[in-house]
Amino acid sequence: MTAPTSLPPGLHVRPATPDDAVAVCALLNEVDLLEIGRPDTELAEIQADLKHPEVDLERDSWLLVEGARLIGYGLLRDDSGGERIDIDHYIVPGQLPGALHLFDLMESRAAERAAVNGAPRAVVHLHLTLNPTMDLPALRARGWQPVRRFNVMARQLSPSADPLPASLPGVTLRPCLEESDRRIAHALLQEAMTEHFDFQYRTYAQWLDDIDAERIDWSLIWLAHVDGLGDVAMLRTHNDRASMAWISNLAVLRQARGRGLGSHLLRYGFGHYAALGRDRVGLGVDTDNTSKALALYERHGMTLDFGVDTWEVIVPVTGG
Repeated sequence: MTAPTSLPPGLHVRPATPDDAVAVCALLNEVDLLEIGRPDTELAEIQADLKHPEVDLERDSWLLVEGARLIGYGLLRDDSGGERIDIDHYIVPGQLPGALHLFDLMESRAAERAAVNGAPRAVVHLHLTLNPTMDLPALRARGWQPVRRFNVMARQLSPSADPLPASLPGVTLRPCLEESDRRIAHALLQEAMTEHFDFQYRTYAQWLDDIDAERIDWSLIWLAHVDGLGDVAMLRTHNDRASMAWISNLAVLRQARGRGLGSHLLRYGFGHYAALGRDRVGLGVDTDNTSKALALYERHGMTLDFGVDTWEVIVPVTGG
């Protein structure tokens, strides 16, 4: 493995606290502007990350600081309870030694978490845009490699071009306003996504934490009921991004596929947000999705906004 990278003079690292959310958000938007041409991170996203009950901020977060300026940020999440560990890593340009020092700390912590889970190794994943501020040759030199490509897709909306679709025969949509429906949405999502890349099962309580349920507008999450089959599909969206409305999940159970439910839910989301006055909607999709989701979105006018690669490194668990 790579030799440890010393922290350059003038830089220091400390854990994040919830009070750092504004500074972290500003850093991520600085990186967004360089990588995709616009700020695209909302403060609420960072606040949710920093209050998540499964994140030990003292040990699972890192702020890289130069004087009074935040220049790097890292966060580690262990959703699998096994070998799979996720990290976020953000760095401003021209700070490679500091960036590599953060990777030292984060990879070491990932191995610790995997060891506690009883795994012999940590399989660590990181998402990076295709033109990241991180030096990719330096990342490859540490043993990281891209293993999957995701596309962020987007589409323009207008009330005239995107009315709510006509109802499908035997299909009823309803928002998740009741606790019972929220549990159905969770169960449906877990079942439908089992076959997808990087899926990690989450309990209902964990899912509520993951989606920051305290501030969710449940009227923007819909279930699809099909006569004779029951509740078989769901669409989870949110309306708190400045740049566009966002579709977080579109899930259809295997036994209900081929009936046009995905297209119907997608068009329903388009129509709903167009009626609210939003002029753009986006989502993320695995380009190798076995359910051919990318083709579905392209058929409905969604085009590439920017690409994101999942990078992976294997870190062995040592000691113990």
